[in-house]
Amino acid sequence: MSYPSPPVPGLSGLPAVWREAVRATAGRGEDHTVWLVTDLDEQLRFREGLLWIAGRQLCWVATPQAAVQSWSIEPGLSLWSHDHHGVATLELMREGRAGDAPQRLAVWRYTLGRQLAARRLIERFEAVRDAAHGDLPAAEAANLHCPVCHAPMEPEDDECAVCAQVVHTPPSTRTLLRLWRFARPYRWQLLAGFLLTLASTAASLVAPYLTIPLMDDVLIPYQNGTPVDWTLVAWLLSGLLGASLLAWGLGWAKTYILALVSERIGADLRTTTYEHLLGLSLEYFGNRRTGDLMARIGSETDRINIFLSLHLLDFATDVIMIAMTAVILFSISPTLALATLLPLPLIGWLIHVVRDRLRTGFEKIDRVWAEVTNVLADTIPGIRVVKAFAQEGREAQRFRDANRHNLEVNDRLNRLWSLFSPTVSLLTEIGLLVVWGFGIWLVARGSVTVGVLTAFLAYIGRFYTRLDSMSRIVSVTQKAAAGAKRIFDILDHVSSVPEPAQPVSLPSVQGRIELRGVGFRYGNRAVIQGLDLEVRPGEMIGLVGHSGSGKSTLVNLICRFYDVAEGQIVVDGVDIRQLRVADYRRHIGLVLQEPFLFFGTIAENIAYGKPDATREEIIAAARAAHAHEFILRLPQGYDSLVGERGQGLSGGERQRISIARALLIDPRILILDEATSSVDTETEKEIQKALDNLVRGRTTIAIAHRLSTLRRADRLVVMDKGRKVEEGTHDELMARQGAYWRLYQAQARQADAERDWLRE
Repeated sequence: MSYPSPPVPGLSGLPAVWREAVRATAGRGEDHTVWLVTDLDEQLRFREGLLWIAGRQLCWVATPQAAVQSWSIEPGLSLWSHDHHGVATLELMREGRAGDAPQRLAVWRYTLGRQLAARRLIERFEAVRDAAHGDLPAAEAANLHCPVCHAPMEPEDDECAVCAQVVHTPPSTRTLLRLWRFARPYRWQLLAGFLLTLASTAASLVAPYLTIPLMDDVLIPYQNGTPVDWTLVAWLLSGLLGASLLAWGLGWAKTYILALVSERIGADLRTTTYEHLLGLSLEYFGNRRTGDLMARIGSETDRINIFLSLHLLDFATDVIMIAMTAVILFSISPTLALATLLPLPLIGWLIHVVRDRLRTGFEKIDRVWAEVTNVLADTIPGIRVVKAFAQEGREAQRFRDANRHNLEVNDRLNRLWSLFSPTVSLLTEIGLLVVWGFGIWLVARGSVTVGVLTAFLAYIGRFYTRLDSMSRIVSVTQKAAAGAKRIFDILDHVSSVPEPAQPVSLPSVQGRIELRGVGFRYGNRAVIQGLDLEVRPGEMIGLVGHSGSGKSTLVNLICRFYDVAEGQIVVDGVDIRQLRVADYRRHIGLVLQEPFLFFGTIAENIAYGKPDATREEIIAAARAAHAHEFILRLPQGYDSLVGERGQGLSGGERQRISIARALLIDPRILILDEATSSVDTETEKEIQKALDNLVRGRTTIAIAHRLSTLRRADRLVVMDKGRKVEEGTHDELMARQGAYWRLYQAQARQADAERDWLRE
């Protein structure tokens, strides 16, 4: 199949300064040029570069005079785009080997004004790659483009997604084919299930065929006065019973085998999705709703599992049944068989028309249902706040609104589906009437016997029943496709904190941290700018500054929850981006302002970072964290259950358990993020004693709201608007009477005012 070539835009829209670089690749065989002018460099400064596709090469040039870099577009490569607060990132990734994370080969950044050109480039890249993989002939992949924007299109696309500015890509039934990745380990069981399906379907078709001799050789001769041949009757009835028993046994075996396989595929799908989700960066979770992610891993995988275990099996049985029935019908009477097939073209046309509307409708239903789940995910964990502010009515109204929206979307789709199913049933009934009428006419002419017509009608009943069942599979297939798309949306997402292509091993960490020209942005807003800092092993550094000065962001960068936009962070002489993420974070202990405890026992929460810790190690960590005494006062001591998020404990108790959790893993680098800001003075003293034990001998970076808690720090770093403005000890900074002195005086005045208020 061939497609007309689109109008080649050539270089008319490309700025003249870049044309020579593109012309230099003209010998690589490209017949269509797709390009993107990036407008940000690696440091997110406004500087243009050119990225384009020439033949099977992805080409890049940083300046018009620079040498051209190129990558061969081949299976295993992917071009992935994401944006954050106005800045978009385009990454060239290579699939990792079994068990390994994807490797990032190159990265480019640009503002969202270039998003349309980037989308065209990605579409073109995928078309060339898929052609190399054999999914689409190269000529078709190269020539099938939108006539307006020249973006590559698939053969079945009715409109260009780029021109239509589609936010939610409708799911395609082909998405279900990607489930083969999870079905492949069970391919032999699936083959056995298919053979059993084939055999059981064939066995079920024996019974109608035996009605021909029963009618023509037994019943009709008996009506004409011929005695009944009871031996023949016994053989025929035995054949009917044997065929039924065989069909039952084979049907049970195939259903059991395929149900077991589908359950395992569903379990593997859930596990893989959850493990991939855990490997994504914090940036991904910051842009997603908890309820939506829970719905995807839970209800969507259940829907796919039901489709695989029930509906796909029924569909396979229907196809085999229809094929075998059609063969038998043509072998009995070709003319009657042709009459039987009259409604098929109309039914096929109806399925084609309804399919596209159903797949977009079900995908929208999934999104709307996620809104309902999101309300639950917001309200139930925050039920204390809801009740404290007497907002039960408001939350109930939110749920009613989301539920009503879900109902409206389902009603619109059900109107279409309710018309489709009866229409198919009506056409099959008309088909039966045609067969009756035509068959009676053939019997009257003597072309067929009554037995043949009876058997024919029995087969026709099964044929149309299966046909009607196949028409209903359209609905469940589109539901499963929509669910699979939402699952693969997670699996296709690549972490913005990728694993290094060639990781460096760092078996032991001394704790020397160097920040060299570190910069970071949230969108176009610079949060950290040109920060240089060195922390010696075992030294305690205090970070101070107004809210929004970049302290917490700096801590997130050191933990590598995010990657720096410019500069580098070096630990013991190694850039942390060269270390495996998990290996690096094993050396970091983190104590947050709001400690998070999991539902479970006190001992399980303390041992979260070291699940194999002995009870003696857990108790030792709790003693050092000054938590042992209050734990023993609990009803079951260390085996006392902690409510969800530690609801059964006070803020100070939760904090001391989190300190014990950090102590148990014995980290070389310790991060304290406002660890004492949300507790009273007495509790702060207890926590401070625990922190003194925690920081001893470790490289520590502490953020504190109360400057008095940082007097033990070896150095203080004062930050303002993402920059380091002062550095030194408490006494040195007070003597300078600069930014730190002003912060300290402001807190002292506030403390005096609070004491005066208490005296009054």
